[in-house]
Amino acid sequence: MKEYILSTALREIFREHNYAQDFFSSIGISDASVGLGIEAFLNTLDDSCLDDCGMEREQIVSHFILFMEKMAELKEKPDFTISEIAVVGGHDKSGNSENITLTMKPGEIISIVGPTGSGKSRLLADIECLAQGDTPTGRHVLLNGKAPAYDKRFSVEHKLVAQLSQNMNFIMDLTVGEFLAMHAESRMAPDIEYIVKTIAQCANELAGEKFTMKTAVTALSGGQSRALMIADTALLSRSPIVLIDEIENAGVDRKKALELLVKKEKIVLMATHDPILALMGNKRIVIRNGGMSKIIETGNVERENLELLQHMDARIVELRNRLRNGGKIDFNVGDFFELEKVR
Repeated sequence: MKEYILSTALREIFREHNYAQDFFSSIGISDASVGLGIEAFLNTLDDSCLDDCGMEREQIVSHFILFMEKMAELKEKPDFTISEIAVVGGHDKSGNSENITLTMKPGEIISIVGPTGSGKSRLLADIECLAQGDTPTGRHVLLNGKAPAYDKRFSVEHKLVAQLSQNMNFIMDLTVGEFLAMHAESRMAPDIEYIVKTIAQCANELAGEKFTMKTAVTALSGGQSRALMIADTALLSRSPIVLIDEIENAGVDRKKALELLVKKEKIVLMATHDPILALMGNKRIVIRNGGMSKIIETGNVERENLELLQHMDARIVELRNRLRNGGKIDFNVGDFFELEKVR
């Protein structure tokens, strides 16, 4: 890498590695795309320019080489593949043993149910930090049957867990298009324009109200923000585990959102109070007094009931939209729901 950097014109390096120019932008040099090598280019800069950078010429060269080596390493490093994740029970709030081991595989949806304050979010937090007996519950999270290595547990570059929380707010002064492009560049997506367009289109299919690439991320509603991050997580994030806290409050198409995530072979865990979401899971964990008290496999009868509940939910959405558009519900609602046709 060092020989390549020192012998190649910066303009050519930028053409081959679109992230290389970001290094110079980060130190305040915006016009480095020239037909000179890095050492020759730095010799054209006066001392005041270098003072603004806060580095000597030799330091800039060595830091740029290190930056390019790290980026190459990141690009070539294979993703960590998860075939199974297991949560080995610890204890509930009273100190009673959970006596449960929860196992999950890619493509599975696991719902987490229980009263408010029972400990659903704590379970998600234990999984997010890949707990090793060092959280209030004493749980252990195993990846492929083993405790995760330290670099996997605390890696910023290769986070294994993506979490979509109940409250999501952007604080960046960027448009939707700029935000997605920045994330795609950081992930070294091969076709940034295509992936940005695909994520935005997918997010709009999940959200109730449409937004454009030029919409400021700070102007997105809660539902639009959640839809954008679900699409981003499914299509761009490499994290194999997705944790969702009460998606029913997000104002997004829940069924489409889950189908999208599962299609990408993610392991999805979601805390929910919604019976539809609970039955959409392959299995559900019942939380009581801070502990995992029971694991229930979704049976055939529950799946049949899920179809009925989804039909009713779709009808409720129609009624909601009717009211939003100034309409009336002055007809026989029983006939409107057509429950007998579904059974």
